[in-house]
Amino acid sequence: MTAIDELGGLVRTASEVASRAVVSIGSHGRGSGFVVAPGKVVTNAHNLRADTTEVRFADGRALQGSVTGSDLDGDLVVLDVDTGDVTPLEWSSDAVAPGDVVVTVTAGRHRRRAAWGQVTATEAAFRGPRGRPIQGALEHTAPCGAGSSGAPVLDRAGKVVGVNTHRVEQGFYLARATDDALREAIAKMAAGHRFEQARLGVALAPAEVAARLRRSVGLGERDGLLVRGVVEGSPAEVAGIREGDLLTKAGEQDLATPEDLFRVLGGIEAGGQLLIGLVRGAEESTVTVTF
Repeated sequence: MTAIDELGGLVRTASEVASRAVVSIGSHGRGSGFVVAPGKVVTNAHNLRADTTEVRFADGRALQGSVTGSDLDGDLVVLDVDTGDVTPLEWSSDAVAPGDVVVTVTAGRHRRRAAWGQVTATEAAFRGPRGRPIQGALEHTAPCGAGSSGAPVLDRAGKVVGVNTHRVEQGFYLARATDDALREAIAKMAAGHRFEQARLGVALAPAEVAARLRRSVGLGERDGLLVRGVVEGSPAEVAGIREGDLLTKAGEQDLATPEDLFRVLGGIEAGGQLLIGLVRGAEESTVTVTF
């Protein structure tokens, strides 16, 4: 058997295992998803336009699914929909590494495609639809047409190692790696949990803009995040943070990049409080933000 024959067999096997569990999302198939438990389908949050959406199965059934759990910052939702006798896909317990062969089965635009590729990187990072950094993604080369976000990335045994998110440059595709933390999060979403990270309610200027603006008014350079806008009624506004403030500290964390702030906010629960150090002009102060 040649290598090409072996790859062809691999794609056919993975496709046979996964095809019935892969669905298209939306009336025009703008995305893909897959069955993770009886009555539950996972997909990317950006594939939805409302809390309900059409879910189309391989047998042609088109049903309305409704969001039962979500992680909008992580770009994932779990839909509640009648999956019939479709067998849920299994998670792989093995981590992938660059060079590993993977298979994608997609259903974008209501067209089913199966293709193979290789993992080209792990521990990749990207920003979710709300701007939060997402760590631990895998990058692969399996060709993915329009509507492939939310589709499963499968190993040789047809088990899920990733959830497609979006295409990047030169045909590479990023996927959320289905490590222990992500599997646990999806299980919680399937049980009805909606993850909602604390939001400060500010728009931040890029570091180079902040430095230029401070120089223009005769202020010295220093690390921090320049506030270029405050959302009305947000925790930031209530705490007294204003446009033009330079945020320098969140709790015990010095702030040099937005990621520093996002990491701290990720650990804040509803009703929690956070001390924010800031510089207004040349004066330093601290405010208490309540979420």
